[in-house]
Amino acid sequence: MLSADFSQLSEPEIAPPVEWIDYLSYLPAVYLSAVWALIKHAAARPDLLAQGMTFAVALLSILLAHEAGHYIACRRYGVDATLPFFLPAPPLFLAGTFGAFIKIKSPIPNRRALFDIGVAGPLAGFIVIVPIAIAAVLWAQPGPSSVAAGSIIFHEQPLLRLLAGALGVPIETAAISPLFMAAWIGLLVTSLNLLPVGQLDGGHAVFAVLGPRVHWWAGRAAFAVMAASAVLGWTRHHTPSGFLYAILLFIMLRVRHPPAMDEAQPLGATRLLAALLTLIVFLLSFELFPITIT
Repeated sequence: MLSADFSQLSEPEIAPPVEWIDYLSYLPAVYLSAVWALIKHAAARPDLLAQGMTFAVALLSILLAHEAGHYIACRRYGVDATLPFFLPAPPLFLAGTFGAFIKIKSPIPNRRALFDIGVAGPLAGFIVIVPIAIAAVLWAQPGPSSVAAGSIIFHEQPLLRLLAGALGVPIETAAISPLFMAAWIGLLVTSLNLLPVGQLDGGHAVFAVLGPRVHWWAGRAAFAVMAASAVLGWTRHHTPSGFLYAILLFIMLRVRHPPAMDEAQPLGATRLLAALLTLIVFLLSFELFPITIT
C-alpha cells in the first residue's frame, strides 16, 4: 500500500458562507484559490514540473496505445472510426484526464471483427503499461514509514505486486512516483474497460466469444459485484468511488449491445487463446478496492 499525504495542504483563507446562497461564490472561490496555490507551489519547484511531465507522458502513452489498438483493428476490417479523442480534466482532478475514446461510425461486420476491435485496445495499452510498471518498481524510493490522517492509500494491482516480488522491491513501503501513478491509473482503466458489461471492451469480448445470452447475465453479475463492493468500499475504505463505477455500469447495462452483421462466423482457436490472454490481463489489472481514504 502506498499513501499520498494531503494533510499539509493549507485551507484557503476565505470567509465561510453564512447563507445558503453564499455557497454560489464560496465554492468557486475555494477551488480557484486552491488551484492558484498549487500553481505558485509548482512554479517554485521545477522538479515538480518535471515529475508532472513524466506522469503526463507515461499516462497519455498508455491511453494512446489503448485507443490506437481499437483504431487499427477498425481499419483492418474496414470499419469507419474516428481518430482518438482525449478528454482533459479540470485542475485538482487526480489523473488530469477523463481518458480517451474513438467513435465507431459503421456496423461491425462479423464476430471476429467484434472480438478483435474489443480486445485490441486493452491488450495494446497493457503492452505499454508493463515497461512503465517495471520502471516504476525498479526506481522506487523509500517512502514515509506511517500513514497520516488525510492520506489516500493506493492499493497495488496484482501486476505491480508480482513485479515487485520478482524484482525484490518492497513496493508497499515505497514513495509514490509519477511512473507508479501512471501505471496504477492505466491498470485501473484497463480493468474497468474489461468488465463484461454493455459496450465496454470486456462486454464486446464476452458478446463475441460466448454470445448475447451470456453477455446479458455476465453484465448483471458484474454490476451486482461492483454495487456490493461500492457499499463495502464506503464502509471499510471510506471512499465513494465505487458508487461512481456502479452508476457507470448501470448506465452501460441500459445500452443495448448491437449484434455483428455475421454472428455465425467461428472465432477459431487463435482468438480463443487471445480471449484467455485478455482474461489474464484483466486479473493482473483488477483490484476490487483500489483506494482507501484515511
